Amino acid sequence: MITELRSENEFDHNFNRDLFTLVLPIALQNLISAAVISADVIILGMINQSAMAAVSLAGQITFVLTLFYYGFSTGVGIQTAQYWGKKDIGSIGNILDIALIFSESISILFFLLSVSIPEMLMSMFTNDSELIRYGAIFLRTAAVSYLAMGLSQMYLSAIKSMEKAGVSAAISSFALILTILLDTLTVLVLFPGQPENAIIGVGVSTVIARLVELGLCLLHSKRNNNVRIHFSRPNAIEKILFKDFMKYTLPVQANYLVWGGALTLTTTIIGHVDSDMVAANSITSAVRNLATVLCSGVAGGGAVLIGKYLGKDDLISARKAGDRLNIYAFFFGVMAGITILISKPLILHLVNLNNTAADYLNGMLIISAYYCVGKSINSTNIGGIFPAGGDPQFGFWTDMIVMWGIVLPLSYLGAFVWHIRPVLLYGIISLDEVIKLPVSIIRFRKYKWMKNITRDPEPLR
Repeated sequence: MITELRSENEFDHNFNRDLFTLVLPIALQNLISAAVISADVIILGMINQSAMAAVSLAGQITFVLTLFYYGFSTGVGIQTAQYWGKKDIGSIGNILDIALIFSESISILFFLLSVSIPEMLMSMFTNDSELIRYGAIFLRTAAVSYLAMGLSQMYLSAIKSMEKAGVSAAISSFALILTILLDTLTVLVLFPGQPENAIIGVGVSTVIARLVELGLCLLHSKRNNNVRIHFSRPNAIEKILFKDFMKYTLPVQANYLVWGGALTLTTTIIGHVDSDMVAANSITSAVRNLATVLCSGVAGGGAVLIGKYLGKDDLISARKAGDRLNIYAFFFGVMAGITILISKPLILHLVNLNNTAADYLNGMLIISAYYCVGKSINSTNIGGIFPAGGDPQFGFWTDMIVMWGIVLPLSYLGAFVWHIRPVLLYGIISLDEVIKLPVSIIRFRKYKWMKNITRDPEPLR
């Protein structure tokens, strides 16, 4: 009994140490990333509400692109974490090569669309001519950043899954802080009171920051003898890993597209309901992202450790880790909600909104506070633990049913048939995490997600 207790305490100590070594850099990176989005919204909001709303809507294009990055990087993370547990560095390098080809191909496509037809893209989200014009300006300016992101995001995902979250966070954080500094200089110093020039400046700032980020990744890649950014000719081992990459990435990719597509459509619904609601939603999203940085850190760090345990065939540790991750997710979700409620008066004071938009914002922040608990647990399970354990299909089917079968139809009916109040509409849009929560917990408790998905490529060498 005493031996078991000591073993349990030792596991808790080691797990907590390893987890928070990963969580803190990931959370810091997420915090700065959310801060950049928040800064863009707040800084542009100081000049013009329309400029703020337009850039927020244009950001939906970047968001859709990011969904592809999430899918590919999750695929990288699933395999990298488990092969890292197995200490097979060669396979990790091959997996990164595969991911780079996919991510850069998608980046080129979004670059071409944003440069050639930005007005058409903006018209999907709003029929307000001013918002379309401002958003198109931003898309054309910021499009080059996509080409850099396609490379840097895959590399950062790979090294993060190799327990180098500190390096990944440092590179991303530097680029993101640079974005905030350049945005502030552009909007408040160079072009105060000039919405169009300010939007161009924000776009240029984004491009510069992403190029710097890629440069830092290339520098680290050159100095790192294990994993590098390059495109190599496929070999026999890589062809096998390609099949595995597709097997575990496609369901995750489909999941992100299903979830993100639904989220984009809800944004579209909001954009066609009320421009004041667009402005309030922009700020609410930014605040919610800031409040949940530790939640996403737990999900990201936990996925790395789960994958490592499973790669070593340590199922007992993987199960223990999953149990503790769910407890942490609940705690940080509650803390995120409390943070939103406490900071609500300050947020309402800082933003320059008309009375109607401010009223919407007040109600949407209250709803978001409760939303955070479900979001934290679901992202830890569906977005972290399950994919890391080789069970990426669950998230796809859950979001397909919940988002497309329940939330979207109700949102459409609420907006265009029932004509309910915007705050109530936002409540319907936020139902997804509430519905998914019990399903997520039940699935976790069955422990069917625990799988070692690594291969031994030695016979092929």
